Amino acid sequence: MRKTKIPEEISSLITEEEIIIFQELQIKIDELNNKTNLTRLIDGDDYWISQVFDSIWPFKIINDINFDNKKFLDIGSGCGFPGLAYAITHPRSEIFLIDSSKKKTDALKILIKSINLRNNIHVINDRIENLAHQSLMRNSFNIATTRAVSNPSTVSEYILPMLKKEGLGILYCGKWNEEESKNLDKTLEILEGKVKEKKMILLPRSKGTRNVILIQPKNFCPEIYPRKVGKPEKNPL
Repeated sequence: MRKTKIPEEISSLITEEEIIIFQELQIKIDELNNKTNLTRLIDGDDYWISQVFDSIWPFKIINDINFDNKKFLDIGSGCGFPGLAYAITHPRSEIFLIDSSKKKTDALKILIKSINLRNNIHVINDRIENLAHQSLMRNSFNIATTRAVSNPSTVSEYILPMLKKEGLGILYCGKWNEEESKNLDKTLEILEGKVKEKKMILLPRSKGTRNVILIQPKNFCPEIYPRKVGKPEKNPL
């Protein structure tokens, strides 16, 4: 992997110490990629903008929410974005990384051992449809995220059952349109949730449009949700 200059958009957003940890993470992901294909976004701006910047920008530009010292859940963590990125920039938070692929969770465990993280981090290989019906997991998180997992209606069914009453769900999206907004509103009505806020930016270096949709419980999500494995994906509410 060719060493590249850190984009100034990143160096103005995070500390020198955090940059060093992200560099260590980049090197280790690249090593693991030689054995198992985790991600193609590992070099240059693909890593620093499409992975790192895209993961952390919501936590940096939303000023009226305290994101520190939280119980944090990342659903469909893949190779660790946004979950490990949030962990690096919020070292006092407790982190849960969930993925249904054992290849991915095995890789996450290796990555966590390889880089200098201060968080208490749990890696779980399971489906969120199963975990959401466990009493120790349900309604227990301050923050839950999904990035590049599925459509907003489907991932809302994953997220809302996991949140505390005052918790916050963060849905990472590419483009966002009126039809998707209407579909999400209908889904949230069923799940006893609501949209708190929407944010949109253009990523630096012409890396595209990004939206985040912040959702909250109005009341605790009905116990039947999420439905059985595969249902939320095949038949979104």
